[in-house]
Amino acid sequence: MLNPAKSGNRATTNVITNPTFRQILTSKLGDYYILTKPEVNLLILMTTSTGYYLANNGPLNLRSLISTLVGTLLVASGTATLNQWMERVWDGQMRRTASRPLPTGRVSAGEAFALGMLLSLSGSLYLALAVNRLSALLGLSTLLSYLLIYTPLKRKTSLCTLLGAFPGAMPTLIGWAGAAAPLNRDAWFLFAILFLWQFPHFLAIALMYRDDYSRAGYRMLPRFDVDSRFTRAEILVFTFLLISATLLPPGGRGLAYTSAMGLAGGFMLYHVAMLVRSTSKVLASRVVHASVIYLPVVLGLMIASKR
Repeated sequence: MLNPAKSGNRATTNVITNPTFRQILTSKLGDYYILTKPEVNLLILMTTSTGYYLANNGPLNLRSLISTLVGTLLVASGTATLNQWMERVWDGQMRRTASRPLPTGRVSAGEAFALGMLLSLSGSLYLALAVNRLSALLGLSTLLSYLLIYTPLKRKTSLCTLLGAFPGAMPTLIGWAGAAAPLNRDAWFLFAILFLWQFPHFLAIALMYRDDYSRAGYRMLPRFDVDSRFTRAEILVFTFLLISATLLPPGGRGLAYTSAMGLAGGFMLYHVAMLVRSTSKVLASRVVHASVIYLPVVLGLMIASKR
């Protein structure tokens, strides 16, 4: 006769070790991971660590740096998840986002909301306890401004890019605060660089997916700018401002720094100039890719030239 207890244990073991169960679990965890937007988080961690390193005086406190990065990553992941939860209906109307976990139903709205809240609150609490209160406050303000200001304004006004650039540049200050340094002129200089960088990057994305955004009711570009001439001019102006800012660091950093920054700026400006003369989505895509290459180079030069 079978022992019910043993039989039950065997059945439970079979369910747990069943390949189908593992596949389902792996797929679910993968969808949760996608909700956190890991490709964006990589950029956030890069800018946060740059802020920390530039603010740090004396030997690098690796434990403090890692704590700052972990807390920032949790808050950023929670923000991304809650953003997709808020926009799940409209994401399903765009080709570029229709395959995301929420529009496809692979993750329920309740699951996404719970995950986003868990990540956001744990990240804010972690920063407060493991780093300092200023970094936690900056992290929380980033989350709230992104979700409560930028996200809803995307469907109301093209000024959303301007307002969204503030929380977008905040990781630099979180990293700076993580090093227990005051938010001085150098901190705001770094903030300004990331703030300006977002305009050519995100406006070029808006040009690439203009029809997709319009289909879902997003107003990423001005309605009067039918031929995108105004937006392309914006990209050019903000690129000039960005390059100028990188060439004028507080206190100056020498000829080698200026030359290297000038070359990096020339690379970025070349792709922007090509876009200004054309409405090609391919050229808009090249500006996006150029900006993704340009930013790490700029941050790397700033780190290398730290005095």
